[in-house]
Amino acid sequence: MFGKLLSRLGIKNMKARESVYGYIFILPWLIGILCFVMGPLIFSFITSFTDYNMMKMDFTGLTNYKKMFFEDQLFWKSLQNTVVYALINIPLVTIGGVVVACILNRSIFGLRTFRTIYYLPSIMVGVGTYFLWMLLLDPANGLVNTILKFVGITGPGWLTDPNWTKPAIILMHLWGLGGQMLLYLARLQSIPTEYYEAASIDGASGFKRFTKITVPLLSPIIFYNLTIGIIGAFQIFQEGYIFSGDGTGNPAGSLLFYNVHLWNQAFKNFKTGYANAMCWFLFAIIMVLTIFNQKGSKKWVYYEEGDNDD
Repeated sequence: MFGKLLSRLGIKNMKARESVYGYIFILPWLIGILCFVMGPLIFSFITSFTDYNMMKMDFTGLTNYKKMFFEDQLFWKSLQNTVVYALINIPLVTIGGVVVACILNRSIFGLRTFRTIYYLPSIMVGVGTYFLWMLLLDPANGLVNTILKFVGITGPGWLTDPNWTKPAIILMHLWGLGGQMLLYLARLQSIPTEYYEAASIDGASGFKRFTKITVPLLSPIIFYNLTIGIIGAFQIFQEGYIFSGDGTGNPAGSLLFYNVHLWNQAFKNFKTGYANAMCWFLFAIIMVLTIFNQKGSKKWVYYEEGDNDD
């Protein structure tokens, strides 16, 4: 049927017909991305210049952006919380993943069991995990403070003291770094042992072998995890919303992350246009950091093929 239709349209060349068939096969995907991705993106960008509350839309130009930068104090508070969290969380999770992978790459008793134990938390995601940690970090009866008390340390108010809320979330993320650990472990097991043997013969210490062989060969995975980590850190939402209880970011606004404030503007205050402006500013931040990370990777990411430009 399609062959006759294409013939009537004057498309008789076999290569041209194959191209048409290809577009027909991906047509459902194209329709889906236009309707459910590109359409909402364009609508979001347009409404960022309007006073839009899901009921009416009035064009206001750059008013939302001016309000965001010069009038909304909570905007800067939420951005500060997010940046501080990202600066602490990303390095710790990255280093933690490498360290755990290196430990689990050794021949030790019960190795498979340890690998399974470290990986399991990474698949325990969702709201249930956060409520579990709220119980573990309870200042009075939580397991964490109970263990600290047993060794003579007075545990802090993890989720009640504004100085400890971000460390509490970072501790939870360190508990669930099994996904990163698995990627590093897979790469470590593909490194030829001859590299380490040759370095040992040349008198290289364990630290030297780690910095000159292990880290360079892990650098593509580190780069990937850094990129994903930056995107994820600036999109943090559930932890701040659930741990604060009502999305207010308490105690003392320490859990008011950028996306929590954005959500409050969109779905509590119904300032959807203003929330969309915040969305596009966040998009700009993540885009700039991702490009910066990509450009900087040429100086430290090592590819065995010798091509660092990809």
